[in-house]
Amino acid sequence: MMKKIQRFGGAMFTPTLLFAFAGIAVGFSILFMNQEVMGSLADPSGMWYKCWDVVASGAWTVFMQLPLLFVIGLPVALAKKQNARACLEAVVTYLTFNYFLSAILKYWGQNFGVNMEAAVGSSSGLTMIAGIKTLDTGMIGALIISGIVIYIHDKYFDKELPEMLGIFRGSSLVVMIGFFVMIPLAVLFAFVWPQVQVGMRSMQGFFVSAGSFGVWVYSFLERILIPTGLHHFVYSPFVYDNAIVQGGTAVYWPTHLSEFATSARSLKEMYPVGFSLSGMSKVFGSIGISLAFYKTAKPGKKKVVAGLMVPVALTAIFTGITEPIEFTFLFIAPGLFVVHSLLAATVSTVAFMFGVVGDFGGGLINWFALNWIPLGKYHFNTYLAQVIIGLIFSAIWYFVFKFLIERFNLKTPGRESDDEDAKLYTKKEYKEMKEQVSATEVTKKNKNAVKAELFLSALGGKENIQDVTNCATRLRITVKDSTKIASDTVFKEAGAHGLVKNGDAIQVIVGLSVPTIREEFENLL
Repeated sequence: MMKKIQRFGGAMFTPTLLFAFAGIAVGFSILFMNQEVMGSLADPSGMWYKCWDVVASGAWTVFMQLPLLFVIGLPVALAKKQNARACLEAVVTYLTFNYFLSAILKYWGQNFGVNMEAAVGSSSGLTMIAGIKTLDTGMIGALIISGIVIYIHDKYFDKELPEMLGIFRGSSLVVMIGFFVMIPLAVLFAFVWPQVQVGMRSMQGFFVSAGSFGVWVYSFLERILIPTGLHHFVYSPFVYDNAIVQGGTAVYWPTHLSEFATSARSLKEMYPVGFSLSGMSKVFGSIGISLAFYKTAKPGKKKVVAGLMVPVALTAIFTGITEPIEFTFLFIAPGLFVVHSLLAATVSTVAFMFGVVGDFGGGLINWFALNWIPLGKYHFNTYLAQVIIGLIFSAIWYFVFKFLIERFNLKTPGRESDDEDAKLYTKKEYKEMKEQVSATEVTKKNKNAVKAELFLSALGGKENIQDVTNCATRLRITVKDSTKIASDTVFKEAGAHGLVKNGDAIQVIVGLSVPTIREEFENLL
């Protein structure tokens, strides 16, 4: 069950990979359309404004169509066969569900406490999905319908039918079954979801009233659960659904950015939400951790540690992807990860107490595009306080990690015994695997194909693979026999950042190239 939950949580991350560019495009569009910043150049009647308004219209696509993206994204990561067909089936079935739900509420909405004559928005609980006025089931509804379609797809897509019914095979059969499943599901949602919306509004009030304590608890859980893959379930309702603000913080913040950018009122007064500050630990924590690892490394290994830590630290600082740096010490010294999670929660809470709010869930690219550049004119002092707080915590991370590493002689990067690599039999095993890929083959294949081949060999070969998926940075594999898995050293030599083992559920920490490596991996299978 845990393995299935992890795969599901990782799959939810697939659509969010589109947010980086979309967020940057939205941020710059708002900046260049802001008359407070651009002056008369940003006059709404001028060509400059109109051109950037066109750019903004396209940039909002990802934020305005989140449910559809999750419907499509889940089959990409979870369907065991014919992923593209599964995506088509999921979209059709999801739209069918919303047409059913809309019609039910049109005739009997008053019985469920829903006024279909009301305008779409938070108070009515209604929204528009692909031109359908329907109940706002958000990300949860999208994931439930998409999950049902994936189950039907995997079970019935290859179902053999009599020759005379052959036209109903494949996707037609899946959509047909989904059609009849969606009718009772739509009725169920009409009964249940209005009450869920009432509960969500109560939750919003609780977390806003909980203030700094709520921010600390949320931030700690979001970080400490990363090794389990369950952290997606902590932040997703806040970021992509209606748990705290309508549409989720990922949509609410950029859609109200122009309002915040033209007001000198306190940001925290206008937006008292501190649940998008995880970037504080991603940026400033990465600095302190990297320096601590470098300082505590043996003199002869400092250059090696610098070569290891600089790329992963820069990845975390600029993009907000922290798994490469966190997995360099997570399983070597798990106590450090607990301390890291405590500090991550604390730095977010302190920043919130000093008035730092906004979309700080990523790295510096996200910070500049959606916060500092468009809002710097009126809120420069807030962001100056943010940097000062962050640098102070970088120092805290550095000294705490340095003390713990030296006090308990933790084997963090650069502190391994001098002859450790030479004694590992897996080094020879790795060389043998590498020899299997001839020089001619290497020149013909890209580096991701080579990595995929090495990973497959280290996982015991294709006969040992049961299934494979991926999340943002990890290749997730279920193996038949976990005793055939090579050691962490083999995977790191092959280009991985680390390895997570949980019985027959294996996670290879790859990085942002994982979608390409998964494709190459599946080709080998």
